[in-house]
Amino acid sequence: MKPFLMACALSLPLLAQAQGADIFKGADLALGEKLIAENKCAQCHISKVGGDGSAIYRPQGRINNAGLLRGMVENCSTQLNLQLFPEEVTAIAAVLNRDHYKFK
Repeated sequence: MKPFLMACALSLPLLAQAQGADIFKGADLALGEKLIAENKCAQCHISKVGGDGSAIYRPQGRINNAGLLRGMVENCSTQLNLQLFPEEVTAIAAVLNRDHYKFK
C-alpha cells in the first residue's frame, strides 16, 4: 500500500473515535427507519445473533461512540453491496443511535 493511502487508512479509526453524536444532527430519521426495513437489517441480525437480532447492539462493546456506529453501518453497506449514499448511512446510524446506543 502506498504511504499516503496507508496513512489515510490508519487515521480513519481515529477520526471515527473523535466524532460525537453531533454527526447525526439533521439526519432524516424517517429515511433511516425506511432503509432499515427495506434492507431487512433485523433479519440479517437475527441470522447472525439469533433471538430478535437486538443482541447485535452492544453499547458497551466495540462500538462505543457515534463515529464507530456510523462506520459499522457503512461497513454493512459495503459488505452487503447496498450502495447507500453517505446521508443514508448517517440516517440509519442516527436511528440506531436513537433506539439502541444513545451516544451524546
